[in-house]
Amino acid sequence: MHNCVLQTLVALSHIKRESLLHDGEFKDINLRETDPILVLSLGTGAAKHEEKYSATKASKWGLIGWNFHNSFTPLVDIFNDASSDMVDIHLSTLFQFLKCEQHYLRIQDDTLTGEESSVDVATPKNLHMLMEIGQRLLRKPVSRVNLETGRFEEIEGEGSNGDALSHFAIRLSEERKRRNK
Repeated sequence: MHNCVLQTLVALSHIKRESLLHDGEFKDINLRETDPILVLSLGTGAAKHEEKYSATKASKWGLIGWNFHNSFTPLVDIFNDASSDMVDIHLSTLFQFLKCEQHYLRIQDDTLTGEESSVDVATPKNLHMLMEIGQRLLRKPVSRVNLETGRFEEIEGEGSNGDALSHFAIRLSEERKRRNK
């Protein structure tokens, strides 16, 4: 399951709750002002473009086929992907609605295939491949979810993911210093 996206939503809900109750670390945050809120969401990668299943084949599956098919778990995969996608679209919609897209950075490679997208293949070869994927992902342009297609699209003029992470780190450091005064 892609827990990091769900955890992002939970974190925002926590901030909102503390702000509304005027209690805790976030009591002074005005939710109508978006400047103090920065959200960095790092994905684990996904196989969005890999076609593991087809409607024609799936229409012939029984109970066992929907639960286990060629070492995959279709039903679990579908629910996990749907949950992750819905939270990501919700967060993207929220930040786009508030006109502060630059405060939400989601870095996710949705082009993985096979073992690249598996969370339980810890062979030295796969771990090395994942490091290479991470390095490539840092060089890729910043992208956001297109709310109509659900796919990540490059955003012109935003630089690379690595640049965006550096910029986020500076902003987070400045915010931390401001709070510790």
